[in-house]
Amino acid sequence: MLTTAIQLADESGLTALSMRKLAGELGVEAMSLYNHVKSKEDLFDGVADLVISEIDTPSVGEPWRNAMHRRAVSAHQVFRRHRWAVGLIASRQTVGPFQLAHYDATLGCLHVAGFPYLLAGHACSLIDSHIFGFIVRRLDLPFDPDNLAAWAEHNIPQISVEQHPHVYAITQGILAEEYRDADFEFGLELILDGLEKLLATTVENGADTE
Repeated sequence: MLTTAIQLADESGLTALSMRKLAGELGVEAMSLYNHVKSKEDLFDGVADLVISEIDTPSVGEPWRNAMHRRAVSAHQVFRRHRWAVGLIASRQTVGPFQLAHYDATLGCLHVAGFPYLLAGHACSLIDSHIFGFIVRRLDLPFDPDNLAAWAEHNIPQISVEQHPHVYAITQGILAEEYRDADFEFGLELILDGLEKLLATTVENGADTE
């Protein structure tokens, strides 16, 4: 049932997902769905949790940077497949079993590597902010970020080299295909670099790992 709900959301968007439509897709009466979920919100909780289960989960004890990189790239790919899922997951108050297991392993991987729990929590939150923020930013843009040349061609007539020399310079780079929008891993690597330095300082200062 939850898998079918995800497929419907992928096809038509989350706003089009209703108990009646889901029941029709499953070939059952809508009321029969309430034998499995308490309400539409309960359905959404299950859908959000199942999407999270698609993300690669770190293993406690593996090199933390490799684990966080793999997890973040996996999450980015999952949310590109299910573009509606970022908003849904962010709106959930109920934590599902897959989400609990995923974040427990993520925090455990960081903690075993030397991150105190508070710092591990901050690190996880920072990485997730990049994952969610990158997807939301791209969805909200009024143009295709993978085709910046079209944006540049549309706007170049109003970009004065005298008044806006720096914007003009970068726009010329876009038109010449010398510049592309920063990809997901560009920001991710900067975050991981910063966390690596912070961890080294923490270990050097002998911070409490609790």
